[in-house]
Amino acid sequence: VQLQASGGGLVQAGGSLRLSCAASGRTFSWYAMAWFRQSPGKGREFVAGISDSGGSTDYADSVKGRFTISRDNAKETMYMQMNSLKPEDTAVYFCATSDFPTITHGVASYDYWGQGTQVTVSS
Repeated sequence: VQLQASGGGLVQAGGSLRLSCAASGRTFSWYAMAWFRQSPGKGREFVAGISDSGGSTDYADSVKGRFTISRDNAKETMYMQMNSLKPEDTAVYFCATSDFPTITHGVASYDYWGQGTQVTVSS
């Protein structure tokens, strides 16, 4: 299984970015996916998750109302639209897929990870 994350960059506070995660290697539509992020000196934290069909989504409290996760199973790609970005959103963002169809929050539940894409929000 391979995951390729893209779309990160440098943006001013209040700006927007759209992350993408292209998957290959197994049946994409069978498994939940998620975005995590990690800042220097901190552990990897759950940001948003989406079920296998896309019918269920979940978000960390810190991003609710600002970030939107989605997926296109025909294109085997997951997305995250990030609006109203804040300096505290600065981190490396990782996409991941688990072996379950439903969303879980724990890092240990995800077996496959993308390489990460840097998001930097300036104040």
